[in-house]
Amino acid sequence: MKLKFICGLSALISCVPPAGAKGGNYANYIVRNVVQYGVASWYGGRNHGHLMACGEPFDEYSMVAAHPTLPLGTEVKVTNLRNGRSVVVRIMDRGPYIAGRAIDLSRAAANLLGFTLRGLAPVRIRVLSTPERPAGRPALRPRRHSFELAASGNERIAAK
Repeated sequence: MKLKFICGLSALISCVPPAGAKGGNYANYIVRNVVQYGVASWYGGRNHGHLMACGEPFDEYSMVAAHPTLPLGTEVKVTNLRNGRSVVVRIMDRGPYIAGRAIDLSRAAANLLGFTLRGLAPVRIRVLSTPERPAGRPALRPRRHSFELAASGNERIAAK
């Protein structure tokens, strides 16, 4: 009985959107002409080759970035407010997780913006394009559970 209750509760919780998400799935929203000002940092080195939030390996020499809320796949133009240099990057990861930071850029993007030695730079982030949800695809898909309860309630059976 306890196991059924816990599974039911976890099924209910899995349908609740994360905090700050309108509707629970960031990729369902079209965001354009949005401008954000903040501090940019860069990441590379020890993260090179690790998987990003999008599922691809991180390449510090590609034009990618991490942003806490923009949909993955969003293309943004980042302008260094100190020197006026701009780059276009694709949001492929989540972060930065340090208060006061707006975006984490790859080493290549930070190098083109001219702040790899300094580490931080005041920037303007302008959204250029966002990925669109394919037609006919539901806005929210329920999560699949890795198991289902057997008739007796005490055994687990792998879901197909």
